[in-house]
Amino acid sequence: MPFISDMAARTPRARRWLIALLASATLPLSASGNDFWQYDHTFVQTSLATQHFSGSSGYNEDQNLIGIELHNPDRWLAGTAWLKNSFNQPIWYFYAGREFAFWQPAPNLEFRAKLTAGALRGYKGSKKHKIPFNHYGVAPAVLPAVGVRWGKVETDMLLFGTAGVMLNAGIRI
Repeated sequence: MPFISDMAARTPRARRWLIALLASATLPLSASGNDFWQYDHTFVQTSLATQHFSGSSGYNEDQNLIGIELHNPDRWLAGTAWLKNSFNQPIWYFYAGREFAFWQPAPNLEFRAKLTAGALRGYKGSKKHKIPFNHYGVAPAVLPAVGVRWGKVETDMLLFGTAGVMLNAGIRI
């Protein structure tokens, strides 16, 4: 299996490259005049409730999500979240995305949508193939959400594939 051994040999180099890329993304480049690299706020969140569509009693409905997102003034974001998946396995979601405001009836109140895309890591064992494209223990994910911001408090209802919905809440720092 030369391909697998080649992947194993490249993994440390790929990790160093990814860490350098993520670190550089957090550095402000104010001299360029580009808001993309500017920091606006941090969002820390947790899960409040989860509901699977199938109603199977075997699914974990308490994800224990802990997440953090970095936002720029143009509503782009990058984040990571740790949670328990539907099968009670600890997983990580590393992602980037964007928010889209669609109604702001007051300066402190906003209704918005959010779309994130990234990689899920942690589906293992007999549950490895419960998510598509989970090769080498990492699978791509695209997660849409709708939410409300009231001052520094935010809530999101997130759709995770065809499996279910999750209600998250957090605070801007």
